[in-house]
Amino acid sequence: MLRPPVTVPIAFVRGMVSGVEGRGHAREPLLAEAGIAPELLHQAGARVTADQYVALFRLTVDRLDDECLGFLSRRVKRGSLALVARSAVSAQTLEVAIRRCAHAFRLLQDDVELVLVREDSLAGLTLRMIDADAATRPFLHELLLRVFWRLLAWFAGGQLPAARFDFSIDMPSYAGDYGKVFPGPLRFGQPRSGVYFDAYRLQSPVRRNEEALRAFLADVQAQVIVPRRGDDLVSAGVRDYLQRTQPAWADLPATAEALHMASSTLQRRLAVEGTSFQALKDELRRDLAIVRLNTSTVPLQALADELGFADGPAFQRAFKGWTGSSPGAYRRRGFE
Repeated sequence: MLRPPVTVPIAFVRGMVSGVEGRGHAREPLLAEAGIAPELLHQAGARVTADQYVALFRLTVDRLDDECLGFLSRRVKRGSLALVARSAVSAQTLEVAIRRCAHAFRLLQDDVELVLVREDSLAGLTLRMIDADAATRPFLHELLLRVFWRLLAWFAGGQLPAARFDFSIDMPSYAGDYGKVFPGPLRFGQPRSGVYFDAYRLQSPVRRNEEALRAFLADVQAQVIVPRRGDDLVSAGVRDYLQRTQPAWADLPATAEALHMASSTLQRRLAVEGTSFQALKDELRRDLAIVRLNTSTVPLQALADELGFADGPAFQRAFKGWTGSSPGAYRRRGFE
């Protein structure tokens, strides 16, 4: 498949920088250095590219020397995640790896404890929030869950399907954007935040070694914080087919034929995944537009043609409907 364009909702950007000012740093210079216009923080529908999001994460970690981005009472210094991972890479099973990660992380800070729990046929890695202030930070829950879930999935050979995600926080206003970051049933207002998976996977062997760990750590920020696409989903096949056939932008019948199913079957299977053909088409065009505006000097009319719009004004209206901002607002971040 082609490398899909990935964009990140602005709510996750706001969350990422929400701990910065408490550490005596202004967020605007960090955003500008990552190529993100600070005014986009106030646009509910705005999005940034995955590259910008990773750049912001790296810059924030570097400026604060804190891999937990200022959310805990003491810094979790650069290299701490690598230390946690190295403590577990020689474990024989995933359960032993989890217990080693929990022990190492507890030595590095005072505010959060990783706790392995069992619930019927499920096992869960949960967060016991010791510090009351840390417990109120939604982004901290989001960050720790995705980092440790991704790390454990990597230990298990690349896959650790989540049975559900629990959050002890109330449902945020942007919970509709959780799906691509936390692909599984979501429950809010729970006693603890945690990720749950089939308990039998605790006995899965750790399939990594020191050489693999070095490669993982070389790009660890992107590995753990960028939303992952489920390549086994029908929606991923639709996006890939549309991306390969642009600028023709195949319709529903042509796409269904390419995926060897009837149009009605494709619509039904997409509905099960919580989406539709038109929604996937618009999301792909939105993501492609954001990436192109941030990485090229393509004229707006040419971009409108690439994305299958009749003219430039139609594209600009659609883009503002998708993001709340004009294409020009994105272009001014670096390419005039």
